[in-house]
Amino acid sequence: MEEQILSVNHLSIQFGGVHALDKIDLGVKRGSVHAIIGPNGAGKTTFLNCISGAYKGDAGEISFKGKKIWGLRPDQIASKGIARTFQNIELFKKMSVMENILLGCHSRKRTGILSDILFWGKSKKQEMVFRAKAEEVIDFLDIQAYRDTLVESAPYGVQKNVELARALAMEPELLLLDEPSSGLNTEETQDLAFWIEDIKEDLGITILLVEHDMRLVVDVCDTVTALDYGRMLAKGEPKEVVQHPDVIKAYLGEEE
Repeated sequence: MEEQILSVNHLSIQFGGVHALDKIDLGVKRGSVHAIIGPNGAGKTTFLNCISGAYKGDAGEISFKGKKIWGLRPDQIASKGIARTFQNIELFKKMSVMENILLGCHSRKRTGILSDILFWGKSKKQEMVFRAKAEEVIDFLDIQAYRDTLVESAPYGVQKNVELARALAMEPELLLLDEPSSGLNTEETQDLAFWIEDIKEDLGITILLVEHDMRLVVDVCDTVTALDYGRMLAKGEPKEVVQHPDVIKAYLGEEE
């Protein structure tokens, strides 16, 4: 049996009486790409928010590498090896691409305030390590031409890559991607598919993503879970799930 890096059991959360998630059980295998699909309002982003600590569910349990992370703060969860990107780009627009990526290293910071102010000893060595990591990620995602560009001046597709780069700079074991292809053109989406494969194969990072582009899902994912109105509709191999009658009904409606 393959090891599960993430285990979610009976996760439930309500907002104003609406069941955003209703007793969701889900396991993510280490070294896999697992997609969460479903129509708008299905609870997909809420699910990621619960895993990353932005929301605390009303009931259930979440474990990462066999240890409970339920109830931890987002920064505590990040320090354990979980990084994420957002549906709407969350970057510091007045900072450069390099500076934004360096922020991803903050969760691995191990020096004190005085040492950082004086910038000596461990702080200086740590900064060199972080900058080397940032350069490595910049090369990996091929955004060298924008390394010193202010984020607000970079094209939308590049900004999406910068957010991905910042997450990779955290050196996570589990990467949460919230609609990574949203707003990308066909060529950029194809590049994203290659990078997802490389992140899994070359960097050894497990990926859990929320995605609407079914072609991308089928091309890069090992397992797919479909949600609708906070409930699980189907789970299995990509082609099997996207062709499931209940999933088609949820996307297209009863009549279709």
